[in-house]
Amino acid sequence: MKNISRRRFINNSMIGAAGLASLPIIKSFGMSANNTIRIGFIGLGQQAMNLLNGFSRIKNVQIVAGADVYGIKRERFEQRVKEYHQSVNQKADITTYKDYRKIIDRSDIDAVVIATPDHWHALICIDACNAGKDVYQEKPITFTIKESLKVAAAVRRNDIIFATGSQQRSDSNYQHAVNMVHREAFGKLKKVFAYVGPGPDPYNLPEEAIPADLDWNQWLGPMPAVHFNSALNPPISLNPPVNETFWARWRYYKETGGGFTCDWGAHNFDIGQWALKKDHSGPVKVIPPGYQGAKALTYVYDNGLEMTNEPYDEIKTLGLKFWGEDGWIEVSRGSIAASDDSLLPEKDENEDAGMYERSPLHLENFIEAVRARIDPIVPVEVGQRTAVCCILGNVAYELKRPVSWSPEEQYFINDPEAEKFYHRAYENGYKL
Repeated sequence: MKNISRRRFINNSMIGAAGLASLPIIKSFGMSANNTIRIGFIGLGQQAMNLLNGFSRIKNVQIVAGADVYGIKRERFEQRVKEYHQSVNQKADITTYKDYRKIIDRSDIDAVVIATPDHWHALICIDACNAGKDVYQEKPITFTIKESLKVAAAVRRNDIIFATGSQQRSDSNYQHAVNMVHREAFGKLKKVFAYVGPGPDPYNLPEEAIPADLDWNQWLGPMPAVHFNSALNPPISLNPPVNETFWARWRYYKETGGGFTCDWGAHNFDIGQWALKKDHSGPVKVIPPGYQGAKALTYVYDNGLEMTNEPYDEIKTLGLKFWGEDGWIEVSRGSIAASDDSLLPEKDENEDAGMYERSPLHLENFIEAVRARIDPIVPVEVGQRTAVCCILGNVAYELKRPVSWSPEEQYFINDPEAEKFYHRAYENGYKL
């Protein structure tokens, strides 16, 4: 890994990522005593544990609450927080809840971390915004296109500092690669490979007994009912301590997630759109693989450039390759290569290199943004456009034909069939 220094990163990120327009934040902000930012976690699974490790390392940040509908996850979270405080000779101040609203209702909590399954993101985030809480929300920021617009509106309406888990934006290799594209260091950009993997599959797992301490109806929330399978909530134990051995697989099924298109697309399509200078725009057409010879899922932009879900090597690395008139540069987690060594960054060692799931630099950027009341490196509008890009890919997969999209109106063009995927109707009494 070749990384920029922390000081250079903070200086760069505080003015926003290259090419992003800053939006003024005028909200006054009263932090807790002693300049401490008090945080509550909502959703306490595997990613929350990674984020807990990251946020705990930041000075003057205190984790004070957690919420989850699964009892054993609440117990584990409380135990982890207490163990950390004990290790640094501090008194633990931690309370856990089954209902996330009890965290949002607390006046002593400044910000929330939302790490639930995607179908809960919008409702929780909007509630948090309306309560004046700053938000760090896992990617993709929402489950549907309509939700993404509602979340962005709630953030700006309430003057909230919002960040999303697009950690690759905080990695200097990705920053360098995009900078080389923008500088046309290897000629004008001709095409982009951004490989993320396949779309979602139908939910076909067998039904299993629901654990006694899991409120399955509350886990489903606004989503149409599906039966329980432990792949959706990987088993863990406290005695002996055994954590998740795989990522929860709700993300890979049509009924419960967006497949790799949304899971990894929120990372790699995000970097691709940044390089294409489409952070505040998007594709005008999305073509599924197999349609009239299309080799891979293809995003077409108004300047004629294309981004394809296509691997650039035999092992199908989840990364990106940018092809210019005079060369190329490819980047993935922990690796950067180019057609010429002059295109590569200078070596700059960093002890946090590669720690993507709990990237201290990315989390520190959010905390610094909260303190300064400015946008972080990935503002809500960028996360919103990335989420839409991913979802559009799944719409094209589902319809097995191209989908035309208006980035200006953020709506489908003359396509009633595609419009059905603009939002998923809420059930069980929930409303957006």
